[in-house]
Amino acid sequence: MQKKEKEQAQENKSQPEYFIEGNTLFLYDSLKFNQAGQFVLEALKKLKKHKSKVLVVNLKNLKDIDSAGVTAINYLKNKLTKKGINVRIDDAPESISKKLELFSMQKPPAEIQTFKPSFLESIGQNLYSFFSDYFMRFLYLAADVFYWSINDLFNSKARRKGEVVNQAILIGVNATLIVVVMSFIIGLVIALQSSAQLRHFGADIFIVDLTVIAMMAQMGPLITAILVAGRSGSAIAAEVATMKVTAELDALKTMGINSVRFVIVPKIYGCLSTIPFLTILANIAGIAGGMVAANIFLDITPEIFINRMGHSLYNKDIITSIIKSLVYGSLIVLTGSFFGLRVKEGAEGVGKSTTIAVVVAISLVIIADSILGLIFYT
Repeated sequence: MQKKEKEQAQENKSQPEYFIEGNTLFLYDSLKFNQAGQFVLEALKKLKKHKSKVLVVNLKNLKDIDSAGVTAINYLKNKLTKKGINVRIDDAPESISKKLELFSMQKPPAEIQTFKPSFLESIGQNLYSFFSDYFMRFLYLAADVFYWSINDLFNSKARRKGEVVNQAILIGVNATLIVVVMSFIIGLVIALQSSAQLRHFGADIFIVDLTVIAMMAQMGPLITAILVAGRSGSAIAAEVATMKVTAELDALKTMGINSVRFVIVPKIYGCLSTIPFLTILANIAGIAGGMVAANIFLDITPEIFINRMGHSLYNKDIITSIIKSLVYGSLIVLTGSFFGLRVKEGAEGVGKSTTIAVVVAISLVIIADSILGLIFYT
């Protein structure tokens, strides 16, 4: 009992056991939590007028030390080093040395000097990274999606019941109002801007040809694709990215279910089954807007407008419009799914992938429109 009381009294002792002789600071007995603060304050005060550039901390007689004591020694060493005094720890017993090594702060690793590539090397690396990380992976995903899309046409049992209809409503049907309204306004503006120029040449009737050809061959499919990309493409990217972040796709893989087949293929079916009809509605709305503008600004009645449409509307333009819409719809779903699958950073990454997906989808739609325009009209 007396031994325990003696040990407790020793631990509660706040006065550190040390003395300074010449260029040496001798520590003995113990240096623990309840003694470390007092030791640092007193030692710094006594060494304030230390004139030598060297100080040896002798730990030969130190029997015990804890993390607070090691921190106190390191703190004292750092303070004196800043004043130009070289502090050296000497004669530490093996047990004390191990604790000093264990509790001391590790020095940060030296910065590794990296080789900075030249301008041409940077371009090459970026191009290689683009083709390997984006272009090729996008093609792999497209091949995978279209393989399962064709396969599931003949194997409907593998699809979730009612999911295609659900995706068709979410992607296409719910976008009908915004597509029709915006197409009507754009058709109205096209006819309005063109009428001011055609009036100067007495070619008012050609406003019909201009509006019909512009909406059927170009503006109708393009407007529809851009609006669907902004509205439904972002929703696809956000949904797939959220499933990736919450490990739902990993859970499907664990259950032996192909995530592309289970998640993305119904979206392809839903988009491709609705976007042609959206495009037709956009064409009709745009032509109706042009008809209104022609009636108001050029006194061309709806009867004359409709009769003139027969001379400017060709089957080729209708087929081109539908083919374009199918290509654009495929690009929108693939782009949203691709960037959704690439998400890595949790909730913040979902927002980033959604933003990138929309921008890239619209860019790909415009590039595809240019390519298809060259194919169909050259």
